[in-house]
Amino acid sequence: MKRILPLFTLMLPLSACGLHPVYSGGSHGVVAQALGNVEVQPIEGKGGWLVRNALNDRLAAMSGTGPGYKLVVKLDDDISGFGLRSDAAVTRERRALRARYQLIDSTTGAQILDDTAGSDVGIDVVSSEYATIAAEDTALERLSQTVADQIVNRLAMFARREKAR
Repeated sequence: MKRILPLFTLMLPLSACGLHPVYSGGSHGVVAQALGNVEVQPIEGKGGWLVRNALNDRLAAMSGTGPGYKLVVKLDDDISGFGLRSDAAVTRERRALRARYQLIDSTTGAQILDDTAGSDVGIDVVSSEYATIAAEDTALERLSQTVADQIVNRLAMFARREKAR
């Protein structure tokens, strides 16, 4: 008993740490209901198509009663070369995908959330132009998944905080 008492004393602060599961309640929880009511608006370009599909894939798993919110996303896709050889040929590129997104209440038209998400990746430029283009496309696909994850996570945290008020 003397050995167990100090162990319980150490564990007591852990029970009051304030951490709560975001998706508590599963598909019927507060966050899932709010995310299920988000309608993603069309996004321009190939990157926009990829990000919108990724967002719809993540939000489709949530159960909502209908579109109560519109998600408007604007993307900035940039590829810049930064590794140079002695003959001034680029050997390395950086692809950055940045998204500015706004959550809008469908009934009132009020902007509820305005935030940004983004990520970047390095790409080796090789002698084969086809291989470089394929690497750039693969990078865009990965970046679109990462940006979509960031947006959904931020929306979930926002929904959790709003419902707690």
